[in-house]
Amino acid sequence: MIELYTHNTPNGHKISICLEELELPYTVKHINVYEGEQFKEEFVALNPNAKVPVIVDQETGQTVFESCAILLYLADKTGRLVPQSTEGRWEAIQWLFFQAASIGPMFGQRAHFALFAPEKIPYAIERYTKETERLYGVLEQRLKQQKYLCGDEYSIVDIAHWGWIYTAKRMGFGFDQFSSLIAWHNQIAERPAVQKGIQVPGPIPF
Repeated sequence: MIELYTHNTPNGHKISICLEELELPYTVKHINVYEGEQFKEEFVALNPNAKVPVIVDQETGQTVFESCAILLYLADKTGRLVPQSTEGRWEAIQWLFFQAASIGPMFGQRAHFALFAPEKIPYAIERYTKETERLYGVLEQRLKQQKYLCGDEYSIVDIAHWGWIYTAKRMGFGFDQFSSLIAWHNQIAERPAVQKGIQVPGPIPF
């Protein structure tokens, strides 16, 4: 049994989607970040950085934080959703790092300055809008060449990126000019496990 500590965020939804795809049994412990529950002592003991998601694998006793690390752990645990060849595995790992280092932080900053910051700073909004548009382009070029981000097979790399692209679309950060990205997004959105996973622990509230 996997214990999932999460909130309805793009990173949290990565893990609930992955667990649904892998059909692994799991329980949900909702950490309400709006109420500061991530800073409670018992949660910081699981993740010193006080961020969701975190999993605890009751079968092995292993605790894992950082969403892309969790995805890789679950894929390795089951032997699914990750390429098995050395070359394919490293391709997947580098695209996971791309998501963690670029997609998540840049889209997060765009959302903050465009939607949530108490003061509108035009320079910051323009900077992160341009950067997220550039990143859309990186994904578009990749998806023009192949069905999924790591080739012809759906993988944890797609799960890692999809949560953020889905959330960006809901925030109004559209990508209508990127036809391959649209097709990829819409195809994944129809997967039953994805539809279940984005409801854990609840839908994104906007």
